[in-house]
Amino acid sequence: MANKSATVSCRIEEDVKVQAEEILDQLGLPVSIVIGSLYRQIIDKGGIPFSLTIRQGNDNFGYTDEELNAKLEHSYQQVLRREGTPIKEVFDRLERKYVNA
Repeated sequence: MANKSATVSCRIEEDVKVQAEEILDQLGLPVSIVIGSLYRQIIDKGGIPFSLTIRQGNDNFGYTDEELNAKLEHSYQQVLRREGTPIKEVFDRLERKYVNA
């Protein structure tokens, strides 16, 4: 195992730090592990391992309010008619696609 001798220091908003560390505590992850993992992903990906974009318009996943409401209503009606896919099947598909890929 490599000798951990380097230090990373930065300033962030206190509330962001507190909220993030509360979540990490619940997950049982030290901040150093998360930061180290992020650095390893940056190395592995040759850049930031997630999308950095400027959102245009609202936060409705690219839909207008009317389009999003129509999609949500359609989905709600499918649930009422029991036309959905069982959650186990959804997660099995996701696992096959992303974990076992």
